[in-house]
Amino acid sequence: MILAIASGKGGTGKTTVAVNLARTVPGGVRLLDCDVEEPNCHIFLRPTVDTAEAVTVPVPVVDVARCTACGECGRICQYHAIVSLKTEPLVFPEMCHGCGGCARVCPAGAITEVPREVGSVEVGRANGVGFVRGVLRVGEAMSPPVIRAVRRHAAAEGLTIIDAPPGTSCPVIAAIRDSDFVVLVTEPTPFGLNDLRLAVETVRELRLLFGVVVNRADAGDGRVLDYCRSEGIPVLLQIPEDRRIAEAYSRGEAAVDALPQCRALFLQLYEEVCRTV
Repeated sequence: MILAIASGKGGTGKTTVAVNLARTVPGGVRLLDCDVEEPNCHIFLRPTVDTAEAVTVPVPVVDVARCTACGECGRICQYHAIVSLKTEPLVFPEMCHGCGGCARVCPAGAITEVPREVGSVEVGRANGVGFVRGVLRVGEAMSPPVIRAVRRHAAAEGLTIIDAPPGTSCPVIAAIRDSDFVVLVTEPTPFGLNDLRLAVETVRELRLLFGVVVNRADAGDGRVLDYCRSEGIPVLLQIPEDRRIAEAYSRGEAAVDALPQCRALFLQLYEEVCRTV
């Protein structure tokens, strides 16, 4: 089963849920940190990294001697990564999505593609949990290629947990697409409710099964629960406001390690998901 942990906004406790769930569920679990712009699951798991591989995207290179400056390459590119103004084409590698369209339409065969490194994927283990994380290179604008590379490490059997990026944009879609279930982590605040609505619209558009976890449940008001009730959305777990959990987080410790009684909460969450899938 592929279980994605997502949220409409950052800071709701998405990584907390992903890490503690991975540390709680019995049997083989693989945790994929797809928040490649700011991965932080490793802080709590402290994994041993066994292998690392570069992630590349193909970008065009123009053979000036063969180029006729026809402009076909620029016309097909929707991202303006290659531009020809009746001159030798200008290539902007950072904007290229690696679709290969420019090379296909070039009538002179003047365009070839070379790999450009945009990030890396690290694979290891920590306390019996298989761990994979992606790291986007500083200054890169597109994280989906790295996220897709991490997703390719999903386990063929057992449970794979995905710590998705926050928000509802392209990186989130790349992380949660084709998941068996999505857990949306929110907080009982006006901001939490607003972004939960956006996240719900996103997973419904993707036709994915999902439920909600309310973090710091007794620190706000009841509007999130009212919204879930009105929309028929299952509330899988309510995590109480507990200073000890926050203190463990600040020390880089998983809540289930610092407070063993928390294991029952996350085991309950896993059982609720299994009953739904």
